[in-house]
Amino acid sequence: MTSTIVHSLVHIDGSFCEGGGQILRNAVALSALLSKPISIPNVRHNRRPPGLRKQHEAGINLAATICSAETEGVHLASTNVTFKPGKIELPKILTADPGTAGSTTLLLQVSLPCLLFSSSPTSPSQLTLRGGTNASQAPQIDYTQNVFLPFMKRHFGVDIALKIMRRGYFPKGGGAVFCSVPSLTEALPPVTLTERGPVRLIRGEARVGGLPFILAERMKNAARATLLAGGVSPTAIRINAVREAQEEAFGSGGGILLVADTDNGCVIGGSSVSTKSKAPEEIGNEAAEELLRNLRHDGCVDEYLQDQIIIFLALAKGRSTVKTGPLTDHTRTAIKIAEQMTGATFHLEENPSGFVIISCDGIGYTPSL
Repeated sequence: MTSTIVHSLVHIDGSFCEGGGQILRNAVALSALLSKPISIPNVRHNRRPPGLRKQHEAGINLAATICSAETEGVHLASTNVTFKPGKIELPKILTADPGTAGSTTLLLQVSLPCLLFSSSPTSPSQLTLRGGTNASQAPQIDYTQNVFLPFMKRHFGVDIALKIMRRGYFPKGGGAVFCSVPSLTEALPPVTLTERGPVRLIRGEARVGGLPFILAERMKNAARATLLAGGVSPTAIRINAVREAQEEAFGSGGGILLVADTDNGCVIGGSSVSTKSKAPEEIGNEAAEELLRNLRHDGCVDEYLQDQIIIFLALAKGRSTVKTGPLTDHTRTAIKIAEQMTGATFHLEENPSGFVIISCDGIGYTPSL
């Protein structure tokens, strides 16, 4: 399918299902890519308070810059947004900064699809994203680096370089991430991923910045103990504890990411972010329990990757089939938006034992000249 300009507004209900920022990110990204103007009422209807926050405003403005869009209602607390895209011309050199601890990974989510396709070969686009790198309610930058980007490279052939320049913790933010995004002139290939294979290694890092190293050690030890109690062999566990140098982090905080690698090349994650109200042992335990829960479902992707890949399955050429654990509201939302914006069709086979087979007939998107 080659993109065409469509002038009538596509209306997207911001209160649907998950009813949060993901509707904005996916709808805006697809609007920019497909040149389809959109109107979104009831923005973040299911959040308290509803409406745009600084990070959503920064993400929409970033996408608008990429595609020279006209926008309405893109300001703090707005509950109605209109986005009318222009033409995407790559490569881009851009910076986005919400001025808060808003997530750098969510800024990447809205901008990445817009930067992936070019009608002729170009050099990679360069993104500098500022804000929070390790915060709750969003993937940690370590998850993006160790789970999402390897998936994109292995299954879609897209090699996105990401460098963490400085970590930024809640509530100050102040982090910085650099991304180099190559563009494609061909459609994404379909993905077939239905056999996870045995887990061969569980690796991870427990890290702190601006806090004592012992806190990272305690997270690591708690995670290891929970994995052992869950039946994981001690020889399969490799978790490091890390303390950031002072110049490598802004503010103080921490977190842990665990990653299970399987014989068939699947990467399953489990993570948790440090907070003042939780002991390090609780953080380590949460990450390990999350990983074990995702492994028990026998899916080939974890609960956070499943919704992030939907937009790319919809754009790919041909039938994709992916085995996941139980569908999250974020995934159901992503499917609804992808079907409405792209015309791709999804089929869900939900098994009583907990796993789901997601099939998608993608549109084979390529950019117009």
